[in-house]
Formats: sequence, structure tokens, C-alpha cells
Amino acid sequence: MSLESEELSDLKSKIGRNPTSTELQIVAAEWSEHCSYKSSKRHLKMLPMKGPLVINEKGYDSGVLDVGGGYVVTAHIESHNHPSAVEPYGGAATGVGGVVRDILSAGTRPIAIFDGLRFGNIEKDKQARWLFKNAVLGVADYGNCLGIPTIGGEVEFDECYENYALVDVACVGLGKKENLIKNHAKKGDIVVLMGGSTGRDGIGGSQFASDSLESEDRSAVQIPDPFIEKLIIEAILEARNQKLIHAMKDLGGGGLSCAISETADALDIGIEMDVDKVHTRENDMHPDEIMVSESQERMLIVTNKTKLKKLQNICDKFRIGCSVIGSVKFDNNVHIKKGKKTFANLSADIVANATLLDLPSKKPAYLETITQEKKLKSITDYSKIMMKLLASPNIASKIWVYSQYDHEVGIRTVIKPGGDASVLRLDNGKFLSVKIDGNPKQCYINPREGAIGCFEEACRNVVCTGAKPIGMLDHLQFGSPKDPEIFWTFLESLKGLTDFANEFKIPCIGGKVSLYNETPSGPIKPTPLIGVLGLIDKKPLVSQKIQSGDNLIIIGDTKDELGGSEYFEYIHKFIGGNCPTVDFKESKKNMKSVLDSIKQQIPKSAHDCSKGGLAVAVAELCMTNQIGCKVSLNKVPGEKLTDDRILFSESHSRYLLTIDEKNIKKLENILKKNKVTFQIIGKFGGKKIHFANGTKSIITLDVDKTQKTWLTSLKNLVLHS
Repeated sequence: MSLESEELSDLKSKIGRNPTSTELQIVAAEWSEHCSYKSSKRHLKMLPMKGPLVINEKGYDSGVLDVGGGYVVTAHIESHNHPSAVEPYGGAATGVGGVVRDILSAGTRPIAIFDGLRFGNIEKDKQARWLFKNAVLGVADYGNCLGIPTIGGEVEFDECYENYALVDVACVGLGKKENLIKNHAKKGDIVVLMGGSTGRDGIGGSQFASDSLESEDRSAVQIPDPFIEKLIIEAILEARNQKLIHAMKDLGGGGLSCAISETADALDIGIEMDVDKVHTRENDMHPDEIMVSESQERMLIVTNKTKLKKLQNICDKFRIGCSVIGSVKFDNNVHIKKGKKTFANLSADIVANATLLDLPSKKPAYLETITQEKKLKSITDYSKIMMKLLASPNIASKIWVYSQYDHEVGIRTVIKPGGDASVLRLDNGKFLSVKIDGNPKQCYINPREGAIGCFEEACRNVVCTGAKPIGMLDHLQFGSPKDPEIFWTFLESLKGLTDFANEFKIPCIGGKVSLYNETPSGPIKPTPLIGVLGLIDKKPLVSQKIQSGDNLIIIGDTKDELGGSEYFEYIHKFIGGNCPTVDFKESKKNMKSVLDSIKQQIPKSAHDCSKGGLAVAVAELCMTNQIGCKVSLNKVPGEKLTDDRILFSESHSRYLLTIDEKNIKKLENILKKNKVTFQIIGKFGGKKIHFANGTKSIITLDVDKTQKTWLTSLKNLVLHS
């Protein structure tokens, strides 16, 4: 690890001398893009981070929401992109471990995991298939070993991720408000390192994650041990219950360097630490290595001497390491010693706060022409096209992925993976709905509108379970910020998210920025990933079995917005066109209408239109219920469009509700009251999925055959190609 020449000069100026070797290593870790957010931090402040349910405490690694009844929900999202691109199993597994410890650091029990995964074209690229298969296994094995359900996620494939991987993992925690760790420290308090031993794995991990991936640096990939992590979870919660913890932080990027300096800075204290006291798995580790090692399953705890014995007893009980490595001082310095010899002595403020950059931005030249549509090849057989889409990697069922996850352990999962969003039962009688969404295709065409669309789609998904969105997590993934055109796309995406969050009063409670996502092939497409948490006061909408004679109602307009659609890119190999946009007023009305109808228990099911458009959304309803449906395209509200645009447009703010005959009038009253656009467009029955425009038949598919293709395509592609 090393500092850039300007940063080295800056450091020398701030401390008034040449730094020691250990100081250089500590600062290089903390000032890396991965840890410092030096390119993005000044801009992230535009996001709304306060709200009536948000609890802010200094030093938290996760967001906290008050969900009533004396309970809080915590949430955070992390990435392990570079490590997963090198070693997908270990990279994904340690990604899970890291975000779980972020939840634990607030004093809450992790109760659910969800992931967002991105890989190259698995139809053509064996490397992409290998990365995909092993990353999924890494997430599954680690979460399953912990006994924490992985309840949902998202998978997407795109050639821009060739020889690369985006592995995002989010975690949700639950606890009593009174048990939150209120980070504080007093002079004379001691600093304890709990958990696994420190080794040479993961050295330079934060710097590795802050550069373009041009070579495989396996030494920067951490080694996972979920069994130790499970013991740590139980030990921490027992220590919390006994009020033994004053402050706590997990050891992630930058290892002890960042944990010590950030804790000291957040609590306005100094910490003196002796590297000889750190329990290591190798005897000859240099102080530099100990400080920047990112060995996993470690927690930093501040307590006092009177509580130490009880803490040690708990660690002995669970057979995990527990070392007193330092003490709290009030000189606001990070003082690193080996015995009596000083290796580093720096202001915590200097270490923890890199000089923020003010990078130039420039609108990319390609955006000037990207909305122009090329002449598309005429389609004569839409049934064939429909089957091709349903078998495509981005639309085919992801059952092969989530069937590897234990999504029921903990008995909280009320709605399992595979639907619009997953739902957890909380201890206060309420329910939490969670979903993560992204769309790099649309974000590439229009970074601002694409990001808004990701946010709204995640909201639509939790709304379909009857949940009101109460908070969001964002993970902003882009190429090199030093490229003005790439940085412009980052800023535009951030502005879009900010606009939507402000308008809908959904605070950002946590997030992550991952830059330098590049390979020798070039930068990835802009890939903001949005997680939304929704709260249900009474009971969620658990989809009922659709029966013959039930009606299909669409809410929202279908527009000429095929830019970034699966139809354009997968069928026609065309990148461009008009990206779908969100009309905030329309979106609000439609959300409210769906929530109102669910509160009155009117619909049997609710489903949003997203990837693949109306055609795919209807097919999903038919396949999951093993029933056919006759849909009249001429009744679909919106612009006057050709058949393919009605079928495959990915316009936002649209919902499909399944209604039995006796509830039609009740629903219509709600929709008319809220002045939303809607129409009855179909009726369920039989064993055929049928789309027609007036008397003209457009698509006819057999439900059973279609379902088989949809369910097995991804698995067959991964395992048998």
C-alpha cells in the first residue's frame, strides 16, 4: 500500500515531519477510496439522512430505524467486488461476514441477509459462469452456517462485467431500543480485540479495492470462518445484555488501522495500542502487517477494567480470542507501540479524515446520440420471442440461486424469495418488507432517470406486500472517478436518488460507494443498487392462489420507453432508446392506491411490471399459479403503441392486481378516488397464456411448458454449459 505523491506531501504538512513506515501504512489504508470516500463524501451529503424513524448515534456502522413497540431495525449494505472477482467463494463469503458484523456493532441481532449480484455474459463466458456459481455458493455457505436466512436478492448479467463481479450483500438486524450500544468512552477505559486471530490474509485489501482490477492479488482476499462469526454473534449479544460494552466497531476494510482511528475520531478520544498484545496466528508479523491485516471475524470493543473479567469469561465460554490491546487516552492521538517502542503517533482526526477531492465532471459524449433508435428487425412470431425472453438469464427464474440459501431459519420469514419482496415477522407484531433493485442498462442510457427507476422499482416491490417504504440503502458502483465522464454519471445518479428520496420522504439510512470498478476491458456501466425497507403495521399481502374467473387489473400507463429494456438488448442487440422515467405525482398516487387496496384486503395478489414489461409480469403470475390468462392489449392504458411496445415496455409505476369478481367494485372505488389510471385487461382461466389485440392473436403459450423453461433455464445454463 502506498500514498500518492500529493497525499504524502499533505500528510507531511499536517504532522510536520516524515511519517514512519507504520504511519504510512495506517494512513494509506484509511485514506484509500474504499475507506475514506474521498471522491464522493462531499456529494453524499445531499442525500436526506434524517426522518421521524431514524436514530442517529456517533460511530454506528449501520442505519437504525425505530419500528415501534420499543424495537429498532438496523440495516447496512457492503460490497466485496474486487475480492470476489479474484476468488468468488471467499470474496462473497467474507462480504456476508463483514456486513453481519456491521449490524452486530449496534448491539442488534442480524436476522436476514439479501444480496445483489452482477456478472458477465454467462451464455458465452465460462469465467462468468464460474464466478457466478462460486459467489452464490460463498453467500449460501456463510449465511447458512450462521443460521441467518438469506431472504432475497437480485442477479443480473451484462457484458460490461466481463472477468469481473459485483457482489453486494445487505443485512437487517433487530433489537430492543434500550439495548442499542450507545458508543462512548472514558479515560482509563480499555480496548479489547475479540474474535479470530490476526494473520497475513487480506493485507492491503482496502487499497486493493480502491484501484482498478488489473491483476489477481490473492493475498488481499480474506479467509472466511463462519463458525467463529456465529460464536462472536452470541458472545457479543450476551455481553450487551450484561452492559459490558461501552463502544464497539467491527474490523473490516483497513483492519485495526481504520477501526482504531475511526473509533478514536468518532468518540473524540485517543487510543494507545500495543501490537504485541494482539493475538496472531503467525509469530513473526511486523507491526505494519498487524495494523493493516483484514483478517475476518474480529470486533473492537471499548469497556472498563471492572467489566473485563466478565467479558473474558464470556469469550472463554464461546472459545473465542479476547485480548486487551490498548487503553483510552485523552490526547486524541492514535499511538501504536510494540512494547515500549513507538511505531506510530498521529492525530486520530488526521488519520480518519482524508482530504476530500473536488473532481471534475463532464457529460459523456455518447449520451448525445444514445436515445436515437435504430430500425429494428421485424418480428413475425412473438410467441417464440416471448419464450426466448423467459429463458434469458436476466428474466429466467432465480430459483437455482435462492434454493441454495436457507431462507426459513429463524422462523421469521413470512414471504419467501421468488416474489416481489420478502417479508419478516418482527417481535413487536409488525412486519418488515425488504427488496434490493438495480438496472445498469437503464442507468447507462440515462444515469439520473435510471437511478430513480431503481429506487422506485424497489419501492414498488415492497408496496406489493402491503408495506410503506420507511428507509433506503444505496450502493453506488462506478468506474474510475478520475474520469470526468464517469464521475458525471455518478453525480447524476446521486442527484436522481436525492430527488426521489426527498419527494417520497424516504431517508437514506446507510450505503456504500464502490469506485474503480474497471478491468482491462474498461469500466462497468453505472450500477447504483437500491435496497428499500418497508413497514407493515398489521399483516402482509401473502399472494392467494389465482382461480379461474379472477380478473387482471393494471394500474399505471404504458409508455414508449424501451430504452435499456431486455427486449431491446437481448432480442435486438440494441443499446439505446428512451429510458423509462418516473412521474413522481403518478408514482405517489399509484403507490397509495395499491396500499389502500391491500389494507382493505381486496386484491388476491399484487405484482409490479419491471424487467420484460407487461408480457413477462403476466407470464410470471400465470406460471407461479399454474393457470392461464387472456389479456387484451388494446385495453392497456397509456400511449397508442405497437404490439411489441405494449408487451415489452418497462415503464415504471405499474402494478398488476389479481381481483375476484366480488371485489371489483371496491377496488374501482379506491382507484377512482385516487384518480389513477387503471383498466381490467384480462381474465384468468385455462392453461394458455394468451395476448391479443382486438381480434388479432399476438402470443399463445402453454403454461406448463413455459413454466418448465422458465424454471430450469438458468440452472441448465450454469451447470450443463
